[in-house]
Amino acid sequence: MKQRKIPLRKCVACQQMMPKRELIRVVRSPEGDISIDLKGKKAGRGAYLCGKQSCFKLAKKSRALDRALSVTVAPDIYDQLEHDFIKVEDEFIAGKEEMSDES
Repeated sequence: MKQRKIPLRKCVACQQMMPKRELIRVVRSPEGDISIDLKGKKAGRGAYLCGKQSCFKLAKKSRALDRALSVTVAPDIYDQLEHDFIKVEDEFIAGKEEMSDES
């Protein structure tokens, strides 16, 4: 049986190439809303971050999300994303462990 190709994406903060499922997607919707997309299915322009809080802080400091999403992200939106990121981090890690158990 032919081996399936695993899609790779680059973390906008640490520039490390990783499988798409191991990264958290931040998306700018066509309406201009910026949010975290755990499923990877929302419409809009996306940027990927490692599941580590240090990568999010680096992206915030270097304004990497501004460049990746092609829009200026306001500081209050960064604060909201950071709050959401902390909340989803545990859920994301649990989902990764669940996927590795199935393999």
